[in-house]
Amino acid sequence: MIRAVTIGECMIELSGRLGQDPAEQKLNFGFGGDTLNTAVYLARALKSDHQCAASVGYLTALGDDPFSDRMVAAWQREGIDTTAVQRLPGRLPGLYMIHTDDHGERQFFYWRDQAAARDLLDAGRDAVLAEMLAGVDLIYLSGISLAILAADRQTKLLDVLRSARGDGARIAFDTNHRPRLWPDQNAAIEIIEQMAAITTIALPGMDDERDLFGIDDPAAAAAAWHARGVDEVAIKNGADPCLVSWPGGQALVSGACVEIPVDTTAAGDSFNGAYLAARLAGLGPEEAAAAGHRTAARVIQYPGALVPR
Repeated sequence: MIRAVTIGECMIELSGRLGQDPAEQKLNFGFGGDTLNTAVYLARALKSDHQCAASVGYLTALGDDPFSDRMVAAWQREGIDTTAVQRLPGRLPGLYMIHTDDHGERQFFYWRDQAAARDLLDAGRDAVLAEMLAGVDLIYLSGISLAILAADRQTKLLDVLRSARGDGARIAFDTNHRPRLWPDQNAAIEIIEQMAAITTIALPGMDDERDLFGIDDPAAAAAAWHARGVDEVAIKNGADPCLVSWPGGQALVSGACVEIPVDTTAAGDSFNGAYLAARLAGLGPEEAAAAGHRTAARVIQYPGALVPR
């Protein structure tokens, strides 16, 4: 059986359009987080598209509150293995709200400073995390997974990932840069460079390549990731083709055109999930990128991060 684990933070999600009349406000209540979104789309694709015998787990920390209970129950309904979810007494999950404009572009507003996931590696739990990752085929995380942790906890997580890679796990990483979560850009770049040295599959977006490294060309971005030691790179570029690059090959892969997106939330996360599912199922990078595009094109036609199955 294929075993995959994603690591990160899930929050309470509020989404919807705000009107002028307070009596007409309608907000959707849900759950979301970049790595959780990827876990769900990874699990769905492995089951429905590839009919693979697979286990997809989510490794995070939550509180012992009713909202955390509902999160875990929702993940279990998606087929996510929640045995690696740590429940911290007296803590709460973070919360974010999505605001979308008339073109489907979104802004995020966060309340997450005291979120339980920030303490994922506190109190010696890095040893527990290492045990949970033993024998895993794929580990996925993002820049957010690292940014929410204190500096010494980031180091502990990187150590755990190095060990897992040494034991044969593939490590997939999306920079998913959120400047407000980092002390400064140099701190983000330093940790991302360390993470790149552990990564086997990089899934960055061109916006992050521009913001972090000043690179404005997908081919140059892929070359930079290869120079850091990454074998396989898929550069997401919004509605433009994705560039996939691997030892001995490189290709641009176009996706379906969606003229007016409803909500672009989780477009990249869903792409990552479908891409990784295809790779775990034995498909090549080009086929994986095409699968990622198909999933993302469907996701952006619905509000919120997780669309109906």
